[in-house]
Amino acid sequence: MGKNVSAHSLHGKFMNIMRLYEELDKIPRKFGTDQTLKSSEVHLIELIGENEGRSVTDLAKLQGVTKGAVSQTLKRLEKKGITLKEEDPSNISRSIVTLTNKGKTAFYSHKHWHETMDGGFKEYFLNLGQEKIEFLAEVLTMFETFLRQRISTEK
Repeated sequence: MGKNVSAHSLHGKFMNIMRLYEELDKIPRKFGTDQTLKSSEVHLIELIGENEGRSVTDLAKLQGVTKGAVSQTLKRLEKKGITLKEEDPSNISRSIVTLTNKGKTAFYSHKHWHETMDGGFKEYFLNLGQEKIEFLAEVLTMFETFLRQRISTEK
């Protein structure tokens, strides 16, 4: 981008980035399995993989959604052979959610996808001067704050 960039064009670029991220997030992927996985399913797989031995209630709290929402996604993942619910041996009224081998494949494939999808941004950021890093940190913090505020007002 040239030096004569207007605030209006920056706003347009910002909105375009948000739209592109939403579009990318909606694309179902297989993540090393024979099953197509939606974004909500992959995010739950990620949560389970990073928080082994948790219950549906625990996962709902960690994800910030209802137990019903987690249960619905888990039903789809169980049908796909990705997750299992097992009785907690220390509390029979509680179920522990685990990943099957197929679920672990999806979990690690998703982690690898994140590690490789940055498109060179990490390298770009590592080569920036401190002043630019501080400016970008400020912009990204404002962006994060804006999104959190929008989300809280929409709920």
